Order: sequence, then structure tokens, then C-alpha cells
Amino acid sequence: MSLRLCFAVTAWLAVPASAAAQSGGDTLELAAAIRQARSANPMLRSARLEADAAAARVPQAGALPDPQFQVGLDNRPLAGFGAADPMTMNSYQVTQVLPWPGRLSFGQDRVRSLARAQRLDAAQAEADLIARVSGVYFRLAYMDRALGVMGQTRDLLRSFLQVSSAMYGVGTGLQQDVLQAQVAVARMTEDITVMTQDRLAMAARLNALLGRDATVAVGALELPVIEDTLPGVDSLMALAVLRRPALGAARQRVLAAAAGYREARRQFFPDLMVGVSYGQRPRFDDMVSLMVGFSIPVWAGSRQLPLRQEMQAMQSAQEAQERDLYNETYAQLAELRARAVRARNLSYLYATAILPQARASVDAALASYRVGQVNFMSLLDNQMTVNRYATESVRLLAEYREAVAEIGALLGAGLEESR
Repeated sequence: MSLRLCFAVTAWLAVPASAAAQSGGDTLELAAAIRQARSANPMLRSARLEADAAAARVPQAGALPDPQFQVGLDNRPLAGFGAADPMTMNSYQVTQVLPWPGRLSFGQDRVRSLARAQRLDAAQAEADLIARVSGVYFRLAYMDRALGVMGQTRDLLRSFLQVSSAMYGVGTGLQQDVLQAQVAVARMTEDITVMTQDRLAMAARLNALLGRDATVAVGALELPVIEDTLPGVDSLMALAVLRRPALGAARQRVLAAAAGYREARRQFFPDLMVGVSYGQRPRFDDMVSLMVGFSIPVWAGSRQLPLRQEMQAMQSAQEAQERDLYNETYAQLAELRARAVRARNLSYLYATAILPQARASVDAALASYRVGQVNFMSLLDNQMTVNRYATESVRLLAEYREAVAEIGALLGAGLEESR
């Protein structure tokens, strides 16, 4: 039997026949849930709008200061306000400040890099949202299948209760066996009740991620079988370097800090100011004036120089953050891959060895109990062992899928899309 076939058999054995009825309707496919989250999740919408706002700042950063226009009534005599005098005129003046060459371009480069980083942050928020939706989705899928397994176990325990009651009725069994069977059925009912309430809470969380009302019914869910292989950590990291939006955003922030430092260096140079004025003299020839001026950075020691030091420190800080994010990404990929491999290997072990042996032990114990060769507690213990490993098997399937979804968030796309 191949590895994939073993996993498929395990998944089939773990799926309850009434899963759709328990979970309230038709199957909710993971792809449909992700589409709904992408279109309706309010936090993702907020991240995208913030990226739009950052993009709108780019042309602002490269624009010149607004020119100034002034109108004046110059040299009007106080005695006879409208009297004509050679110096009396109506003046119209336009001035424009021209920053030192490079300041605007570097400032715009800085804002443009920050806008790109914001856009990549929104892409990373989308990837993280997909991972969260997938994680909650697969936990719900596990709960549905676990409820099915526990329901089957309770049915078997009820059949054990019937057997023990019948044997006690004919004098070949003990009343203690009947009581133990009743307690086992009650405990399993308790576990089913707790799991059912946990599913309601988890369904509400999924609805919140999908941007819909918490009371919307969540139908039966998919739980695909486990793939045979996963890429190595180095291969995953190479994909993350190319595709993870958070790493790209960190690089853009480094570039923004570098542009900000270059802009700060040009703060030492003066801004130029040019102007032209027109003087209208009613009884004399009109006059035109041209002006050129510049700012004087007399407070450079407390303004421009600290600004340059600030931007230099910001550049170093962003570079350190980029390196830390790289290291953290590698560590997370190694941890998640180890978690997925562990879940895959244990699931294979349960499918091929533990579960078949445990079920065979139950059959043997039941046959022996009927003829009085095994006590009832041994039969119960064997059945509860089957229940524990059957639910653990589907939990491992869900854990594997959750780990793969989290790896996909670190890659900026689903793992299947990155292959």
C-alpha cells in the first residue's frame, strides 16, 4: 500500500457520514472561503486603503512649494490717497521657492519606497489572512471528523452496554460491567457536547475572518490528504526571499531610509527664491522688478545636522530589522516544516500500524469478553484507545494542513502555488 493510499484510507475512516448534517449544510470549500475573506475582510480592506493613501503621497513629495502672489498699493500719500506721485503704483508680485537640486527627488524617492513598502505590507496582510482562514478552516474540519469518530465510539459503547446488560440478565456478567458501560457512554456524550460547543465558537471565528455575521451556518469542510513530500528548508527560504512581501517591504524601508539620508545631507544647502513684480503707475511708465534670494542655514547645528544623524541612524535600524526578519523567516520555516513532517510521519504510523492493531484488539477483546476470558474494563480501554488514536489521526491531518498554510504565508503565496 502506497503512502498516499494509506493517508487516503485514514482520512476516509475518519470522515463521519453525517458531517454535512452536523455542520449545517453544503460543503464550504477552502478556495471559496479564501475568496470571501479577500473580498470582505475589513482589516485587509483597511491595509489596502492605507497602501492607497501612501501611494497618494508620492506626487506630493516631488512637487514644488506653491508660488506666492501679492497685490500691493505702494507709496500712496496720506493726504489725497489717490494723488499721483512718481513713486505711487499698484504692485503685483509672484515669488517661487526652489529647493536645492536633489532635495525633492530624494524626498520623493523616500516616499515612493515607503509607499511600495505599504503596498507589500498589504500583500503580506493578505497572505497572513489566508493562513489564518486556512488554520481555522482545518481546525473546524478536524472537529467535524472528531465528532464523527466520537459518535461512532459512543454507538459502539452503547452496543457494549447492551452486551453487558444481556450477559448480566442471564447471570454470566457483572452489574459492575453494566455500570461501567453506562459511565463510558455518559463520558463520551460529555466529550461530544464539549466539542460541539467548541465548533460553534470556531465557526464564529471563521465567519469573522470572512467578514460575515457570526451566526452564519458553516457547512461541511474539506480535509485533503497529506502530500508525500515537502521542499527542504533552504528551498523554502529561497522562495521566501523572492516572494515574501514582508521581506520586500523591509528592503523598501531600507531604501527609503537611504534616500532620506541623502535628502538630509542636502538640507545644508540653501533654498533659492525667485520673484518678479510689476508696478502699475497711472500717470507714468510702468515698472518691472526681478528678485533672487536664498535661505541661510544659520541653525544647522541644531536642525540640519541632527536631521542627518537621525536619518543615518534610521538607515542602520532598518538594515538591522531587515536582517532580523530574514533570520526569523528562516527559523519559522524550519519550525513549521518540522511540525508538518512530524504530523505526516505520525499520521502514517497511525494509519499503517497503530489503528489497525487497536481495532483488532477491540474485536479480540469483545470476543473474549463474551466467553468470560477478558474483563469489561479491558474491552473499554481497548475501544477508548481506538477512539483516541482515530481522533488524533484526523488532528494530525489538520495540523499538517495548518503548518502548510503558515508556510504559504511566509512565502507570500500558497505552498502549492510556489512549487
